[in-house]
Amino acid sequence: MARSDKEATVAELTEEFRSSTATVLTEYRGLTVSSMKELRRSLGPDTKYSVVKNTLTKIAAKSAGVDLSDDLLAGPSAVAFIKGDPIEAAKNLKNFQKDNPLLVIKGGVFDGKAISTAEIMRFADLESREVLLSKLAGAMKGTMAKAARTFDALRIKLEAGAPVEEAVAETEAAAEVTEVAEVAEIEVVAETEAVAETETETE
Repeated sequence: MARSDKEATVAELTEEFRSSTATVLTEYRGLTVSSMKELRRSLGPDTKYSVVKNTLTKIAAKSAGVDLSDDLLAGPSAVAFIKGDPIEAAKNLKNFQKDNPLLVIKGGVFDGKAISTAEIMRFADLESREVLLSKLAGAMKGTMAKAARTFDALRIKLEAGAPVEEAVAETEAAAEVTEVAEVAEIEVVAETEAVAETETETE
């Protein structure tokens, strides 16, 4: 490779390291060309999977302020530069590896810090950003609905001619009872799920 080509490659890799939310280094020895294409498709448009030269990658990482240990750059290497959700990318890598065990996930970098293969696998077991946001939205919706019911109950009591202090006290008491019931229901569901998990583990 000519010097100018090497410099261009290093500059491109440096920018990839800087603009990525996370990077995962892999060894692709034994994977076919079609398998590599399948892996790129499974990672989606927010992750760039590039076969790299170890020496140039080491230089680019250092230039980007990323410290890569030598063991991450041993053997034929390819890097997943993740621009989107790191958890989703980790899930895709793990799922691909199940069907293609020749793919070796060596480690990576997240938030400027080195992460091990085990940590990447733990990322893969987490819920994705979309799922967490959906749950958060559901929780917020439930809270807003409860607040709306409380205000409606207070308004109805006031319109019926109840004294303000009495109406407020009764409404607050009803809201507390509802909250206690909801907490109890959540605890019952949690206990049921825990029992189910225990039974599954013992089978």
